[in-house]
Amino acid sequence: MSANPDFIYLPPMSPYLDIIYQDDDFIVLNKASGILSVPGRLPEHQDCLQNRVQRILPTATIVHRLDMATSGLMIMALNKLAHVAISRQFEQRKTQKTYLARVFGLVALDEGSVDLPLICDWPNRPKQKVDHENGKQSLTHYRVLNRSQEEHDSTDEQASTLVELTPVTGRSHQLRVHMLALGHPILGDRLYASKEALAMKNRLQLHALKLSLFHPKTEKAITFNAPCPFI
Repeated sequence: MSANPDFIYLPPMSPYLDIIYQDDDFIVLNKASGILSVPGRLPEHQDCLQNRVQRILPTATIVHRLDMATSGLMIMALNKLAHVAISRQFEQRKTQKTYLARVFGLVALDEGSVDLPLICDWPNRPKQKVDHENGKQSLTHYRVLNRSQEEHDSTDEQASTLVELTPVTGRSHQLRVHMLALGHPILGDRLYASKEALAMKNRLQLHALKLSLFHPKTEKAITFNAPCPFI
């Protein structure tokens, strides 16, 4: 069973690739919302960021992923040594990732954490859900950047909050499910948002803004940024 049986895959073509940085060891890209990180099972789901990069850089390999609807920074290794080194940093949580999200309603606290275990909601895959018995430990820190409300409506139904999200773990859909559990689903989320939150934006308001890691060869600390398209 699919959580979105009417889905039609139409990945954006412009820009075809948005390269933030490239050297002999890795490439950093600003992934657009709407394109898969890796190919899907069906023939019509083969156009993806990985395949686009491999057309010009055949040795490029994925070390992490973003959800199709999420935009922002992704890094790909260009050789085996870099792949091992960068993958290890993700596995050992030595990378630092910062996201921006606009969520439904007014978040009450200026900052906080969501510590809720997650597991695949198998009958409704690819959706994930909170499961205190069998879920994997998942931790997200959040910080409010601003709270806004549509001028034409004085009710909370049109209110939204821009938050900075820092995932400590990297579970599938972690930020989306944690914000939902907080009572503030991300706007434009076709999997998790309420009807009202979905209607407020035509794309998922989630962007991988900043990525920090150690260079796989020099071991120097490096940070990359990708401008957020919805602020």
